[in-house]
Amino acid sequence: MDILTRDFYHRDTLAVARDLLGREIVRVLPDGTELRCRITETEAYIGRLDKACHAYGYRRTPRTETLFAPPGTAYIYLIYGMYHCLNFVTEEEGEPAAVLLRGAVPTANGDRIAQNRFGRGLEALTPYQRKNFLNGPGKLCRGLDLTRAQNGLDLTQSKNGLYICAGQPPAPACIQVGKRIGIDYAQEAVDFPWRFWYE
Repeated sequence: MDILTRDFYHRDTLAVARDLLGREIVRVLPDGTELRCRITETEAYIGRLDKACHAYGYRRTPRTETLFAPPGTAYIYLIYGMYHCLNFVTEEEGEPAAVLLRGAVPTANGDRIAQNRFGRGLEALTPYQRKNFLNGPGKLCRGLDLTRAQNGLDLTQSKNGLYICAGQPPAPACIQVGKRIGIDYAQEAVDFPWRFWYE
């Protein structure tokens, strides 16, 4: 398996966010079922200067402690008391930075992913459900059955049941760049062009 190594994550967060596009996220469920999705959208968060980051100014709390972990660690948090969000820790250990996964498309066992999301297989999805399948961090975590239970997992080890494979990165000309979503509180950081996506 071509699992991305720690060196991949041990780099500038913006570079990692861009380079994750087209990679495959693999989630192995407790029953051995392997779910795979191609990453299509990411956002970067850098604590030392980014007011949208949970650990802005090196703020350490029980929730943010995982952001200070070694690069290649899964950081999963809960928002609105109901949606989980998956991030990958980047840069040096102790430097709070991560990439949020915002969107993906299934590449293997899509029926099981659809069951997790909607309680029905791919063929039974409505056009609206197909359009909004995994196009958001909470939707992605629900489809892959990810919760806070997977927070802190080492993404560089297949034995942990969550890892990233090389996949097929898109051509640079296909990548779009823009402002991040849902961070109106973050003052000047609202305008940072730290969201990356392709179709």
